[in-house]
Amino acid sequence: MAEAVYASYPDLVDQTALVTGGARGLGLAIATAFARSGMKVALTDVSDHVGGVAQSLAEGTGARTVGLVGDVTDEGSVSDVVAQTASVLGTPTVLVNSAGIGLDAPGLEMSREQWDRVMSINVTGSFLVSQAVAKTLIEAGVGGSIINLASMSARIVNIPQTQSAYNASKAAVEAMTRSLAIEWLPHKIRVNALSPGYIFTDMTRNFVAEQPEMARFWQSRIPFGEMGTPEDVAGVAAFLASNQARYIVGQSIVVDGGYTIV
Repeated sequence: MAEAVYASYPDLVDQTALVTGGARGLGLAIATAFARSGMKVALTDVSDHVGGVAQSLAEGTGARTVGLVGDVTDEGSVSDVVAQTASVLGTPTVLVNSAGIGLDAPGLEMSREQWDRVMSINVTGSFLVSQAVAKTLIEAGVGGSIINLASMSARIVNIPQTQSAYNASKAAVEAMTRSLAIEWLPHKIRVNALSPGYIFTDMTRNFVAEQPEMARFWQSRIPFGEMGTPEDVAGVAAFLASNQARYIVGQSIVVDGGYTIV
């Protein structure tokens, strides 16, 4: 079923996508959706396992892929990743900023270092990669689609977690998305965001195993009755990347099973 859905975007065939945080979780799910759409896919991650993940993705889908170790908070590293992507697979016309970290720390106890690290990766990292890709697209004279991973936490306070830094960072991602969307639309670069709710990724699965009561509390508040899957988010990403979303600009699409509307 998933492959049939992704195949409905023929304009994505042979385009190049760059996915940060692509070695696992939502980044990998989105990269897989793109690969099944016939795209060439570059995965970048701080993990040196990203090369093996890219190879497995190629073997499983038949897509051309490359795995690049990179740090989204380092301008030099970002520049290298974008240049290598263009050299190996072609100019990336689709970017997904999926690299990010969470933090559960009470506001009275959180250190400056913790706060800065969340902001550096989630906000500054997304900006630096977006900027680098946008410059590459403008130099090449082509348009593209940038998709930032925000969160429903940009709009609500998740309870009982204490995650002011994470929430603030995702709100900043949504605001940045709107601003860059207006700036770059004249260059035919569409910027949007995805704001997932509770999604059952590998990271979430480990948390659920360690704190089942917390997981049951979360699930009890989701009108849909269960956590989402990475594929639920990946399908929306494929749509936003495609020409079928050509008139969607500066939006943040919430994928949360109804959590934020009750």
